[in-house]
Amino acid sequence: MKYKVGIVSLGCAKNQVDAEMLLARLNEEHFEIVEDVAFSDAAIINTCAFIEPAKKESIEEILELAKLKDEGKIKCLIVTGCLAERYKEEVMRQLPEVDACVGIGANDKIAEIITKTLNGTKQEVFPPKDELALEGKRIQSTPRHYAYLKIAEGCDNHCTYCAIPMIRGKYRSRTIENLIKEASWLAEGGVKELIVIAQDTSYYGTDIYGKAELPKLLRELCKIEKLKWIRVLYCYPERITDELIDTIANEDKIVKYLDLPLQHCDKDVLKRMNRKGDREYLTKLIAKLRDRIPGLTLRSTFIAGFPGETEEQFEQLAEFAKEIKFQRLGCFPYSQEEDTPAARLPDQIDEDTKLKRAEIIMEQQQLIMEEYAEDMIGKEVEVVCEGFDKIAGCFYGRTAGDCPEVDGNIFFTPAAIKPQTGSFVKVRIIDYIGIDPVGEMI
Repeated sequence: MKYKVGIVSLGCAKNQVDAEMLLARLNEEHFEIVEDVAFSDAAIINTCAFIEPAKKESIEEILELAKLKDEGKIKCLIVTGCLAERYKEEVMRQLPEVDACVGIGANDKIAEIITKTLNGTKQEVFPPKDELALEGKRIQSTPRHYAYLKIAEGCDNHCTYCAIPMIRGKYRSRTIENLIKEASWLAEGGVKELIVIAQDTSYYGTDIYGKAELPKLLRELCKIEKLKWIRVLYCYPERITDELIDTIANEDKIVKYLDLPLQHCDKDVLKRMNRKGDREYLTKLIAKLRDRIPGLTLRSTFIAGFPGETEEQFEQLAEFAKEIKFQRLGCFPYSQEEDTPAARLPDQIDEDTKLKRAEIIMEQQQLIMEEYAEDMIGKEVEVVCEGFDKIAGCFYGRTAGDCPEVDGNIFFTPAAIKPQTGSFVKVRIIDYIGIDPVGEMI
């Protein structure tokens, strides 16, 4: 009998790559992959557990699928990913609807686990987390024209607010040779935009080459003929070298877009986060980046309400954001994650204050984004078409300054020939709605 398997993957793009590798393994073992888990025999939930809202989303998804199981629509429910790894002793005790709880180190065993589960055996499988394979085939789940390239697993930074090192383990880089091989395969399959990801991409290669080799990796990726855009996410500011700046500036295929997860600008707050730098250092770094990489789009994330953050320190953060005018910015209230050093810090801040501070930053950023949108009026930009929006009644897409799933879109009316999804077109911006530019295809 050929069992049907569906997967729901939550959280970050790194988790999505793991899900794609799970699908490939199941396909090799002759399971039938279905897009809608409601029509599966075995439903896999690849969970996230980075912060409290992500954990809640994972649990809600498990309970939703448990209803389908109760209705007899699916036969078994398997939980893997970060929630399973982090709460291995609690998942099946707290959620008896789950038939198997699987740590990330057991991903290679997923076919065997599903078969046993479908035959009535409940399981908890937790090999060492470093047994999570770095290499393997994938079934691409993103649209055909873009894909993620996960260049490393785990993290060595040990930011005090973050549970990733305890969930994912030490930083493990993949070799340049294997990454080029995978990127070439993706390009041959139609991928035009490659998004380079890891928990900290700027740390890439340190563990296996003795030094950071992200610039070298990027230069090698640029040699892949069929790739048009290469985008880099999650670069830590203290690891932005002159070599990396020059590589981004000089390689045409690397989009002039950089994600710097700064989290704060106050020296004392950053120190409590086990992060480096201060407002002066970060201001100088950003000025240097913008000077040496013309047209650079900067994305960052902040944490508001970190333990001990004074009103003055928060105001400094708000002033910093207003002064820098990031083109893309997210600000999130601090999430007190159990078993992290920050969770044990004194002077924890109440939820209302944290939420209010995050809202202040985002309301301020909304005005900045409107300024950027207004400034685009009259300009011609290259856009990758993402599809047709039935509600808006027009096409939409992204510029090189927009990362899929995290940034905004440009809405546009077509020219005589309607664009295909994944095609690159020229659009003249004529207006904006909210913070989304609106234009017409040239």
